[in-house]
Amino acid sequence: MPDTLSRPIRVLIAKVGLDGHDRGAKVVAAALRDAGMEVIYTGLRKTPEVVVRAAEEEDVDAVGVSILSGAHGTVLPRVRALLDDAGLDDVLLVAGGTIPSDDADDLMARGIVDHVFTPGASLASIAEALAASVAERRGD
Repeated sequence: MPDTLSRPIRVLIAKVGLDGHDRGAKVVAAALRDAGMEVIYTGLRKTPEVVVRAAEEEDVDAVGVSILSGAHGTVLPRVRALLDDAGLDDVLLVAGGTIPSDDADDLMARGIVDHVFTPGASLASIAEALAASVAERRGD
């Protein structure tokens, strides 16, 4: 059995749907790399199916979806369902972008996402939250 406790945290960052603005996703990806995580960026305009397939192939601990289009209520439940269907229910799903706080609370309460980071969240707080959540999932 591989020693998962010493394995670096692996994060997939994705832009799902037609949203074409990825500066924030790239900034977060760089910050997570600086924090010692391995980051895979899928690029723009991916489908939920492509994102989940990449998550499975890359053996990630977390998937971060950046959404600025307002489609969070459709995209995030679809990604979560596909992760669960693929047996990746232990993979954290994290959202970032312009998601109203009521919607963020609802998505977290329903167990669709583990964290929501909106504009203004510090890069350090994002990295710290991911590290803590992955450690908890791994039993560190």
